Amino acid sequence: MRRIGPLVLVVILVLAGVVANSWLSRVRRQQGVTPAVPRMLPPNISSTAQEWVYRQSGASGTRVEVRAKDFRQIAEPDQFELKGMELDLFKPDGATFDKVNSDKAEFDTGTGVLYSDGAVSIALDVAVGQAPDENSLVIQSSGVHFESKTGKAFTDRAASFHFSMGEGACTGASYDPQTHELILQTQVDLTWRGKAPGTVPMNIETDNAVYKELESKVYLSPWSKLTRDTLTMNGGPAVVTLADQRLQLVEAQSAKGIDDQPGRRLEFAADQLTMNFDDTGQVNHIVGDRNAHLTSTAQPGVTHVNSDRVDLVLSVADHNSVLQTATAMGHATVESVPAAPPGGQTPERRVLRSDILTAHMRANGQEIDSVDSAAPSTIEFIPVQAGQAHRVMTTSWMTIHYGASNQIRNFMGTNVTTHTDKPPQPGAKQPPAPALTWSRDMKADFDPATAQLAQLEQSGDFRYEEGDRKARSERAVIDQKKNVITLTGSARVWDSSGTTTGNTVVLDQALGNFTADGNVNSTRLPDANSSGSSMLSNDEPLHARARRMLTTEDNTKIRYEGDAVLWQGANRIQADVVDIDRDEGLLQAHGHVVSQLLDKKADAAGPASHDKAAVYTIVRAPEMVYSDNDRQAHYSGGVTLQRPDLHVKAREIRAFLKPRDDNHAGKDGKVVPAANNGAPTADGNGAENSSLDHAIADGTVEIVSTQPGRTRTGTSDHSEYYTSDGRVLLTEGQPQLVDSLKGTTRGRQLTWFSQDDRLLVNGVEKQPAHSVVLRKTK
Repeated sequence: MRRIGPLVLVVILVLAGVVANSWLSRVRRQQGVTPAVPRMLPPNISSTAQEWVYRQSGASGTRVEVRAKDFRQIAEPDQFELKGMELDLFKPDGATFDKVNSDKAEFDTGTGVLYSDGAVSIALDVAVGQAPDENSLVIQSSGVHFESKTGKAFTDRAASFHFSMGEGACTGASYDPQTHELILQTQVDLTWRGKAPGTVPMNIETDNAVYKELESKVYLSPWSKLTRDTLTMNGGPAVVTLADQRLQLVEAQSAKGIDDQPGRRLEFAADQLTMNFDDTGQVNHIVGDRNAHLTSTAQPGVTHVNSDRVDLVLSVADHNSVLQTATAMGHATVESVPAAPPGGQTPERRVLRSDILTAHMRANGQEIDSVDSAAPSTIEFIPVQAGQAHRVMTTSWMTIHYGASNQIRNFMGTNVTTHTDKPPQPGAKQPPAPALTWSRDMKADFDPATAQLAQLEQSGDFRYEEGDRKARSERAVIDQKKNVITLTGSARVWDSSGTTTGNTVVLDQALGNFTADGNVNSTRLPDANSSGSSMLSNDEPLHARARRMLTTEDNTKIRYEGDAVLWQGANRIQADVVDIDRDEGLLQAHGHVVSQLLDKKADAAGPASHDKAAVYTIVRAPEMVYSDNDRQAHYSGGVTLQRPDLHVKAREIRAFLKPRDDNHAGKDGKVVPAANNGAPTADGNGAENSSLDHAIADGTVEIVSTQPGRTRTGTSDHSEYYTSDGRVLLTEGQPQLVDSLKGTTRGRQLTWFSQDDRLLVNGVEKQPAHSVVLRKTK
């Protein structure tokens, strides 16, 4: 054991030497290959690196990749400092990513927030494998924070951005890649320029904007302002819809706008305004909903449009939006206030009402070509100066055509009614009765110089009413300047005094006169308050027929032309022309005059009494004048008067009718008062009778009395005939009576009684101055 102990000690020493030698050898070898000890890091710096790369992956692959040219890790606080940083935030689909560039950034490992105090550039929706280009939405800002856990980036400093269609600026912005929302916090100013060169840009301003990338929409609040060239719109909250970063739609609440162009100013407003844009960024459609209002001010005047909804369709011309059509729907009202033309009168204010109104514009988009109404409509002409009428027209459908400077040229409608209130005449106690019309179709023409209604044409069962006067025809033309209505096609005019029909009737509304042409028929009722010109009768309807009829001075003067015939029962007057003056009580007939007067009044059973045959007085002459003052008809130019037993020829004849109060002539020709208070006399004559009382003939008078088996012919230059006793008086120019039974009698004055066999010569019975007596042959 004592020998083993020392051996063990030796072995231990040897092993120790071997180990020591081996360690020394290893140390010597290591000293030959170990690099020099690095420099010490600055205080509080844990590590540094160049071309530093950091990746964060998820189930779909890389989610975040950060690169920096220089990297430093700070010990306290625990954060990274990155210079020349690039941050890529990949979308879940892996096809696009958002790229953030910054010259210098700091990453707080505790909060996971990356912050860049300097300039920052953020490019959204960049295709993987490509760099951002001009089509990318790029945001420039500073003081940007980035949350590594959520990917959110935000700043409260000024930011600017640009994209393929324009650029913008704001103060304060944030972006959330998870929700794909870009929030522009305050003082937002966006400009969309469009794709086509020369396109007029659209500027959008608001206090706050939220861009929702997944919806391709930008929400503006609490107010919005859009400006494009001459157009400015202010409103409440608005929504901008994009398509491939192209401006597609703007929807604004409580919007008001102005389009101020040279020579025209357009103001509009609506509770909800929608603007559509085409692929080039031009406005092609505008809709105003709820309380929509438009006001257009131009040289011709001011036009106001109000409706529940206004729909504007525009086209693009020369990189500008040009209005094509404007449709107002729901309680639509268009009010035009025309300006006074130079040196002219201001036209009436016009108000058009309908549920649907569509305006079609001319090529320039500033002047109206036409307006259509697809629903029942009313147009009202409201006077603005003394002397103008107030006119209201209603239709079931209407089209208005415009001339230069938005002046109405004409309009057409169907199922039309009009109501016209005329201004009162000077000195009148009350205004005239309104004028009313009805028709199936209507066309109105306006004077281009004055913009006032010039002519109104109505057709299809036209009807007219103005106070007591009424009219009807197939077609009517109203000349506004002359205040004249022309009726054609089965025209008929009537009032309480009578009726007139003809192929054509022309009404003078100002004077109350009218003219009828072609197959004229007229009926006038008796005028109980006036003696009129009642040659025929004053208490029976007066009928007339002629080719033409004219009335003047408010129907107090009447003319019938062309084969005129007037009659009351069996009493008739016919001539080429008949003139009646109701105020003066005159009736004049010209050319081929024939008058027929019933001498015996018919009873209720027939045209003549049962006791006696009807007796007519028929007079023919070229001319006749009747005066109601003395109940005298003066025939001239070669006259014939014929009764059943008497025929008179003379140069002129004055026929005296029985007095209206039934006074009658006695044997001496003097008027004898009636004893029956105006009742018909025993011979049938009464107050309503226009029977012949007596006649006076002058100039080569020839009177022939014919009775069965006997003829008496009297000649003279002057003769008188009295119907009451059949007395004939011949005087002047060698009066002579030739009796087929008793021979010839001459004298200074011959009087015979046609109803009996009496003859007076020089006023003495049976004492002829010269007689030739015929002897009876055996």
